[in-house]
Amino acid sequence: MPGAHRAPGGDGALSEPAILKAVGRSYPPTPPYEVGREHIRSFARAIGDDSLIYRDVATARAMGHPDVLAPPTYPVVFTQEAAEQVTGDPELGIDFDHLVHGAQRFVYQRPIRAGDRLSCVVVIEEAKSLAGNLALTLRTEVCGADGEQVLTEWSTLVVRTAGPAEREG
Repeated sequence: MPGAHRAPGGDGALSEPAILKAVGRSYPPTPPYEVGREHIRSFARAIGDDSLIYRDVATARAMGHPDVLAPPTYPVVFTQEAAEQVTGDPELGIDFDHLVHGAQRFVYQRPIRAGDRLSCVVVIEEAKSLAGNLALTLRTEVCGADGEQVLTEWSTLVVRTAGPAEREG
């Protein structure tokens, strides 16, 4: 995640109290992400999915869709960028070098299609201590240009807290 390594103007120190207080915080909508047909095809190829519904407009239309559909995991392309609002929030002090992706799930209201213009709103849904680390659950609401809800994504990020050697310097 570019630009998310350390909190700007800070020492990169994780602020667990600030993160716990931030539960429920909602970040501004992202600029629209335009879903391109060629990008869907490239993504499908990269994940090894050769389904024609991701590659061929005629097949997608024959199945009742206006254009090719995106594979179910495609939202990682733009929801990760939306999550940077949280990981790059200077108030939280998250150091990207101490961050790992724990889990992710999607609940769709409708498939993503080529031509969609999608915006994301990220909410810090939960934060809890977990085996000496901090687990953050982010909920990302993804809407089309007309405001139609397209999907909800939940992502769990695990932030390693500093161990004794790191705290001492």
